[in-house]
Amino acid sequence: MTLPADDVLDDARQLEAGDPSSMLPAIASGAAQVREAALYAREAGLAALADEGRPRSVVVCGMGGSGIAGDVLAAVAGPSCPVPVLTHRGYGLPAWVGAADLVIAVSCSGSTEETLSALEEAVRRGCRLLVVGAAGSPLEALGARGRGLFVPVSQGRQPRATVWALSTPLVVAADALGLLTAGEDVVEATAAMLEDVALRCRPDADHFANPAKLLALELSGALPVVWGTSPLAGAAAYRLACQLNENGKVPATWGVLPEAHHNQVVAFDGPFAGGSVDDLFRDPVEDGTEPTRLRLVLLRDSEEHPQVARRAAVTRELAEERGVGISELRAEGASAFERLAFLVGLGDWASAYLALLEGRDPTPVDAITTLKARIRP
Repeated sequence: MTLPADDVLDDARQLEAGDPSSMLPAIASGAAQVREAALYAREAGLAALADEGRPRSVVVCGMGGSGIAGDVLAAVAGPSCPVPVLTHRGYGLPAWVGAADLVIAVSCSGSTEETLSALEEAVRRGCRLLVVGAAGSPLEALGARGRGLFVPVSQGRQPRATVWALSTPLVVAADALGLLTAGEDVVEATAAMLEDVALRCRPDADHFANPAKLLALELSGALPVVWGTSPLAGAAAYRLACQLNENGKVPATWGVLPEAHHNQVVAFDGPFAGGSVDDLFRDPVEDGTEPTRLRLVLLRDSEEHPQVARRAAVTRELAEERGVGISELRAEGASAFERLAFLVGLGDWASAYLALLEGRDPTPVDAITTLKARIRP
């Protein structure tokens, strides 16, 4: 007998059995990651970054789950940041990067080939360096060659489940440089926010009171389209789309308002929107022909441009008129770091629950493993 979807998600023992590599506990460790990473950052002497003055720019080099650290930094810094913050995903470095710039190399394993390539180029050009990754790794050794500061990252989790350990040192560093305001009080409030999200989204919390389980139920069998209503919410939208890919093993697209209204919204008129029913008496669930439909996930920031807030309201109208389901999450928290932690944390939980709901282990990434094996020299 097949259990109803909500019963599957409300059976904590079944969830544990379907999660043999412990993705859910890894996601739940977010608060501990923030506190530990902030301590490691202080012990590494990141306050000394200010001794050389403000950099011309900050270039964060990282891939996949490590690369998201650059997006976190850019989102927390926001449009008021006095220097550009760029996430570089790939080999080498842009030609303009030089000694006046701070290059931050982030790799959970410390052996990501693209990040090592970028760091090697940064060392050659004499860039200011900060390295975040596994202790005793090639990344740490290469960073030492360039006299860079090094912050270790605790191991035992997938890189995508280590986002706060990887990104918190960057926020602490930016605070030391005066690029944003995120003192110890803000860091602790962010950890507390992640604790609160973990409490609300815990496996033994019933689906009707668990926002992550509710979102997973809404996304099951759908094509997710994730939009943010600010640059910060846009970073969370990108993160959720990636987590739906890796944890949920489903395709997902992401965008940011108002840009998504100039292109992606047209999909509301396409074959995956609600459309018309050709036979009012046919039950598509019963006959097995229920089509896959778009599901819009709207990530709302508490700090939105007034016109974007208006666009969000119109988005709901358009979705309802065209039979597109919509889920809306609103950021909580006083600081940018807290608001981002809320949106990212809830999305991380939902992506894992979606996998478990549909009978998939959220941890393995077999396609990535196979791809890496085939391209390895």
